[in-house]
Amino acid sequence: MPQNSFHGAHYLGQGFRMLTQKGIKRFVFIPLAINLTLLSIALIYVISQVGEWTDTINNWLNGLGAFEWIMTLVSWLIWPLVIVGVILFVFFFFSMLANWIAAPFNGLLAEAVENKLRGEKALADQSLKEILKDVPRLFGREWTKLKYYIPRALACLLVLFVPLLGALLFPIIWFIFNSWMMSVQYIDYPMDNHKTPFDKMLADLRNSRGGTLGFGAMVMLATMIPLLNLLVMPAAVCGATKLWYEHHQN
Repeated sequence: MPQNSFHGAHYLGQGFRMLTQKGIKRFVFIPLAINLTLLSIALIYVISQVGEWTDTINNWLNGLGAFEWIMTLVSWLIWPLVIVGVILFVFFFFSMLANWIAAPFNGLLAEAVENKLRGEKALADQSLKEILKDVPRLFGREWTKLKYYIPRALACLLVLFVPLLGALLFPIIWFIFNSWMMSVQYIDYPMDNHKTPFDKMLADLRNSRGGTLGFGAMVMLATMIPLLNLLVMPAAVCGATKLWYEHHQN
């Protein structure tokens, strides 16, 4: 099983290379369209709100009273870190929303990738009725992931209330946590196709924590790069499925 971050990180690149392969590319279009729409909305929202966020942070720094002189000295570091943390939050929220909507199609994409890796025949085109029949189970799985995510995300947000250190540590903690969640999100697609229980899936990922975080960190970084982020969701499904196939399927 992958034990270091590099072994997990390079699977996203492999996922990008698989997007146009025969037997896979026709399952990429719908997740790609959903991701394109929602990340475009996220980008427009971030651009429109940066000025307001800047004013809010400056007012917060100016209102710290006894800590004001300390905050003035380190504001050059705190300001960009907080902004980066907020941007990470926004992009992760929209990525999570995209994954909810695209869950049935991401499951099909993961299945197509697995068949390709096994050298089996490509999936036959499925009817809308067959896809819709599986939607309640897939949304139930997404709800399980959301219940896992919310209390841990709130715990991370509490770090912001720690004077001085909170603003410095939050972007780092938030990035590491969401790197983990990106791996949970995408590696779960092939595991869910094989009806692997959610707790069993988490245990498998913890046994290769370095590779898991490496893959998730690359997904997080790619999500923040304009244009590249439009392809991240289907590429992450492909890469995660290959990671699962080579290291977790047993």
